[in-house]
Amino acid sequence: MMIMRKIQLNKVKAFNLQEMLLVLAIIGILLLIALPNFLPLIAQTKAQEAKIQLKTISNMQTQYRYLNSKYSIDFTEINYEAPKTVKTGGTANYAYEILEATVSNFKARATAVVDFDGDGVFNVWEIDENGSPKQIVKD
Repeated sequence: MMIMRKIQLNKVKAFNLQEMLLVLAIIGILLLIALPNFLPLIAQTKAQEAKIQLKTISNMQTQYRYLNSKYSIDFTEINYEAPKTVKTGGTANYAYEILEATVSNFKARATAVVDFDGDGVFNVWEIDENGSPKQIVKD
């Protein structure tokens, strides 16, 4: 005699596809509303990179001046290696250059290679022998 066993299927509580799509749509709408409020914060955070690198350049220029009684126009002379930008396969959002260097002063610039808020304006920071970065063009 064959005994019939009752197979009981346990239902697992879960969300169906429609519920998941609805939640994702709501999250997307909330992100679209909130994103413009966060763009200035994103730009400020990314500007920290420029400030730090320009401060490093300033410190290296100062050391070079102590040793050679002048500032240098060349990164290799001050022993600074500029980080690779995101356009050249690196992670840096800014390109760095020394604009001028004389016996008594220098000026270095960091120009954004990425438009952080999509308005077509690229952030620019500069530093001189005084050692404090200044924002020249605000993104």
